[in-house]
Amino acid sequence: MKKTCLLTLGFALLFTSCAQEFNRVYKSTDYRYKYEYAKECFAEGKYMRATTLLQDLIVPEKGSRDAQECLYMLGMAEYCSRDYVTASETFSKYTKSYPRGYFAEMAYFYVGQSLYMSTPEPRLDQSQTVQAISAFQTYLDLFPDAKMKETAQKRLFDLQDKLVEKEFYSARLYYNLGTYFGNCSDGGNNYEACIVTAENALKDYPYTKRREDFALLIMKSKYELAQQSVEAKKMERFQDAEDEAYGFVNEYPDSKDRKLAEEYIAKCKKITSTAKD
Repeated sequence: MKKTCLLTLGFALLFTSCAQEFNRVYKSTDYRYKYEYAKECFAEGKYMRATTLLQDLIVPEKGSRDAQECLYMLGMAEYCSRDYVTASETFSKYTKSYPRGYFAEMAYFYVGQSLYMSTPEPRLDQSQTVQAISAFQTYLDLFPDAKMKETAQKRLFDLQDKLVEKEFYSARLYYNLGTYFGNCSDGGNNYEACIVTAENALKDYPYTKRREDFALLIMKSKYELAQQSVEAKKMERFQDAEDEAYGFVNEYPDSKDRKLAEEYIAKCKKITSTAKD
């Protein structure tokens, strides 16, 4: 018990001593001393302390021989502290201030990497994802032989997959809404929205692994749209649904949903042939 108390007291004194030392350095007007202490904090993984000191040094160090390193290290300290949004802004500031600087290549990379780490799940707004894609593309364009080239390319594919997932969730939501809110009383707005969203996704991302999923949503939506249509549009839309089902079978002959496509073909054919008779 006595040992535990002594250890606790020792840690408390050590913490107080470290805090006092940091406050003394922070209030110091000796920028060289403060900068070296910030570097020491960064090297020891004390990123929050390094960030606090470096933020206070950006203006005084501007124009000095350490200005580039100071700004880049601040970005890295913020990144390592998981403050990704602020880190991306700091790295972006570096690339604008020192486009040909010593740390330029890695700063450009970390603009994208910081944004990548802050992108939300696919169901949420993906403006951050679009920004990250743009940042990585800029990095690859400026440094075609970059040392982080493979990582940047992989990140691009991951980010594009996230955008695809966002479109898939949107298209599926429209399909699931179906006639909700009476949208199909005049022709089926939700199903039409599903078709447009899915077709645009396939146009933008033709090699996506979700290709069959989008195709299935389009086929199902066209059939449901035909069923809900007014008489004047019914036959044309059933013919369109039939063509879509044939296209699905041709492109995905081994699909688990082939039977559904064949059912649609039979139903559509029956309706359109009856109309012709």
